[in-house]
Amino acid sequence: MARTHDARPRRVRLWRWRRNPLRRRSDLVEAWLLLATLVLALLLGAFSGLVAAGAVDGSLAERRERARTVPAVVAEDAARTLSAPVTENGDGGVWAKVRWTAPDGTGRTGRAEVEPGSKAGTEVTVWTDPVGRLVSAPPEGAEASFQIVMAGLTVAVAAGGSVLLGGWLVGARMRRRRLAEWETEWRQVEPTWRRRMTG
Repeated sequence: MARTHDARPRRVRLWRWRRNPLRRRSDLVEAWLLLATLVLALLLGAFSGLVAAGAVDGSLAERRERARTVPAVVAEDAARTLSAPVTENGDGGVWAKVRWTAPDGTGRTGRAEVEPGSKAGTEVTVWTDPVGRLVSAPPEGAEASFQIVMAGLTVAVAAGGSVLLGGWLVGARMRRRRLAEWETEWRQVEPTWRRRMTG
């Protein structure tokens, strides 16, 4: 009984890097382009991500250094503010009018997060900047780490992705040019080939 051979073509790995009569100069250039794109995307992505993470970390550290806690007093019953928007961190606080004293000794008023149902006169702690304006509490711990990591990852993916996209566009242009060259060559060869087949 005769053995049958598998009719599927055998895939040759890294064929663009190997010397063979079918490899064109454009194939080798495309292989180098692919390698350079991948390496550049990894390096630029990692570098950009680290720089972005460091910048966010420095910004958060500066916010923590500039912000300070001061005692304040709720100026209105928080029960009347239950219809106000819940604070963005989702911990169940509500906005209420509060009074505090700025570093220069002047009295200030503003809206800050307090516990729902807090009565007027209740003492609370608010965050202010060096001149006594209300600011949000600077992120710390897991929240700060999350912001730093997400900033680094976002910038790394964006930078690496832009390099990959650029490499893909250049590669697509090279492939279109190669197809046009093949088309031109086929127009030159086709009449001779057709005569041989029909002659």
